[in-house]
Amino acid sequence: MVDKGLKGVVAAETELSFIDGNAGILLYRGYDAKELAIRHSFEEVAYLLWYGSLPNSAELQSFKAAWVRCRQLPEPVIQCLNQLPSDMNLMSQLRTAVSVLGTTVYEGAPHVEQAMALTAVMPAIIANLYRKKNGLPVWESIPSNSSLSHAAHYLYLLTGEVPSDIHASALETYMILTMEHGLNASTFTARVITSTESDMVSALTGALGAMKGSLHGGAPSGVTEMLEQIGTADCAEDWLRGQLEQHRLLMGFGHRIYRTRDPRAEALKMRIAQMEESDHWLDLAQSVEDTAVRLLDEYKPGRKLYANVEFYAAAIMRAIGLPSELFTPTFSASRTVGWTAHMIEQAKDNVIYRPDAKYIGSFPATEYVS
Repeated sequence: MVDKGLKGVVAAETELSFIDGNAGILLYRGYDAKELAIRHSFEEVAYLLWYGSLPNSAELQSFKAAWVRCRQLPEPVIQCLNQLPSDMNLMSQLRTAVSVLGTTVYEGAPHVEQAMALTAVMPAIIANLYRKKNGLPVWESIPSNSSLSHAAHYLYLLTGEVPSDIHASALETYMILTMEHGLNASTFTARVITSTESDMVSALTGALGAMKGSLHGGAPSGVTEMLEQIGTADCAEDWLRGQLEQHRLLMGFGHRIYRTRDPRAEALKMRIAQMEESDHWLDLAQSVEDTAVRLLDEYKPGRKLYANVEFYAAAIMRAIGLPSELFTPTFSASRTVGWTAHMIEQAKDNVIYRPDAKYIGSFPATEYVS
C-alpha cells in the first residue's frame, strides 16, 4: 500500500509543536499558540522555539541586542540583489538571495546563533527585493532603529516610515501564529536536507522553494482577490452563493488538518477586535466570514468548514498596506523560526531520510529474476 503524499505517516518526533485538528489546538512547546500571539512578542516566541523556554527579562534583553546586530545585509547579498533579473517573482528572488548567505559561517551542525542570524536578516532581504522591484532605493546600509520589534522593523524597511503600533501589533500576531506548524511540506523539506548533514542555508533555501508552491504558501493572495471581488458586505451573500452553486472553493475556508475553528484565525480575529480604528477590509472580512460559514453549513452540511489563518491574514495584511506579492515572502519570514528550529532538532538525533518508492513501470520481456 502506498500513502501518497505521506498523509498520516509519522516521519519524525518533535518537541516543537502539537496540533489537534479536531479540537482546534495548536501548541508551541506546550504553550497555547493563540495565547502566545496575544501576550508575547515575536522575539520571545522565537526564543521559546529555539531554546525550549520563554526568556526572563535579562535573557530577553541580551537576545534582542544580539538580534539587532544581525539585521545588516552582508555585502555579497547586496550585490546579488542588484543583479537579479527583474522578471523573477519575489519568492524566486528571495530563494536566490538567501542562498548567497551560505558562507563558511553556516558550515557545521545547525545552532541557535545561525537560526537567529537568518531570521533577523530576512526582513531586510525581502524589503530590499520589494523596493528594488518597485523602483525604490535599496537600503545598502540598514537604517538603525534598535527600538523597533522584528515586525515593526520589517514594515519600517518596506516603507521607510515607523509604523503605527496597531499595524505593527497586527503583523506581529500573524507572524507569531505562522512561525511553526508541524511537519508541513516546507518544514519536511528543511528536515530532509538537514538529514544529509548539509548546512542551514541550504535547508532554508530548499524550504523557500517548497513554500513558493501555490499549494503551500500562496493562499492569502486568493483570499484578497475574493474580498476585492465581493467589494462590500451587502454583496457577500449573492457572491458566495454563486461560487457554491458552481461548486467552486471559497478561498480561506477549510483546512487539511483543522476540522473545527482554526485557532490561528481565532487569534487574528481577537487582534482585529482590539484595533481601535475601523478598517473597511477588516470589517468586510468579518462580515464575509459570518456569511460564508452559514452558507457552507447549508451547502456542505457536516463538513465543519471555518475560516483558516490565511483568511484573516489576507485581511490584516491588506489593511496594513502589504500588497499581495508580499504575502508569501512575509509568511516565509515568520516560518524561518520554525524551519530553523526543526533543523536544530533534526541534527540532534539525525537519521538521513531515505523512503522507498513502489515501482509501477514495465519489466523486460524476458523473465525477471530478483
